[in-house]
Amino acid sequence: MGVGHDLGVQLHQWLGAEPASLLQSRALTNRLMDALGANESLRGPVRDLASQPLLLQALHNRGATQQSALASLKAQLSGTYAPAVLQELLDLLQAATGQTALDVETQPASAPVSDALAPGIPAAAPQLWRDLERLAPGLALAAAGALVFAWAGAELDQALFDVWNWSSGVVLVLVLALLQALSLGPLKPLRRRWPLSSEQASQPRQAWRWLSQAWIHSSGLEAGLNLILLLILLGNSPLQLSDVILRYCLTALACLLLAAFCAGRWQVTRLWSGASGAISALIGLAAGLSLLQWRVLNFESAGLTIPAWVLLLVYGALQLGWQLPRQHSAESSTAAQRLLCSTWGWGLLLGLLWAVVSRIRELL
Repeated sequence: MGVGHDLGVQLHQWLGAEPASLLQSRALTNRLMDALGANESLRGPVRDLASQPLLLQALHNRGATQQSALASLKAQLSGTYAPAVLQELLDLLQAATGQTALDVETQPASAPVSDALAPGIPAAAPQLWRDLERLAPGLALAAAGALVFAWAGAELDQALFDVWNWSSGVVLVLVLALLQALSLGPLKPLRRRWPLSSEQASQPRQAWRWLSQAWIHSSGLEAGLNLILLLILLGNSPLQLSDVILRYCLTALACLLLAAFCAGRWQVTRLWSGASGAISALIGLAAGLSLLQWRVLNFESAGLTIPAWVLLLVYGALQLGWQLPRQHSAESSTAAQRLLCSTWGWGLLLGLLWAVVSRIRELL
């Protein structure tokens, strides 16, 4: 028997001794990584398997539920890994669950998955398609929610804020500040329930967190900094409230989608919350245009004139300090991977790209 079988036997013993300690994917991943030791060839596949919610269903259920979860897991793994690695993973599942019908079939491994792909999806990219498919519930809900929020903003603007002559950027900052203040007092669970973790990003029942994570900050320090920066960046915005809310939500969603996709591919532990993606996109846009147009772009607020490059350096330095450390001790990611798993990193890249596109349009 190989490494996969030995891991499965150990997992079966852990389940018999203390099943309650293996109800979370993260705890299960840590146990398997420790048991795997220095075997690098299976580290990635085993980590990917341990992060699957279907594995928890297969381990903690019996009967038809377990069989269905095992069949779905086998179909997913068959379209991803070579036969040798696939057999190790199936040996692990067989030893852990006691099921004996898990073997590599003689047909091509990618056939079950490619047959299920929608028309137009290349059979050579089943893993990419599955990774995106796992994020689809949260993405769809957040996109629909952005439209609803924009509609609500238009109604409130017409009924209240136009009469009061309030800037749409100030209104957005006040809403975020109010939610953050409530999370410190009567609504304390907001800071725990509204952020989105990398483990929850692919869980359909947690899809609502894709919508809520942009409206709360898990860190009070980051919340204060982001609110000040939003006031500087959008305090004098001429846009209607509906436009500001729509752009804020869609920019935050684009950054989150890219960060969640990278975190899922590289198995990086992240917790996403707040306005960092949208803020870094605005700063990246302004700084990029400053460079491409070779002139200083300033933001004015409360009598202060702040160049875009100053915000880029200050905010970038603070975010690097927050994003570079690993959020889990068992993680083996690189610094570049952790930055690409942050909404701040993708916001900055999207802002710079936006600046390049804007400059090209000006020249044309």
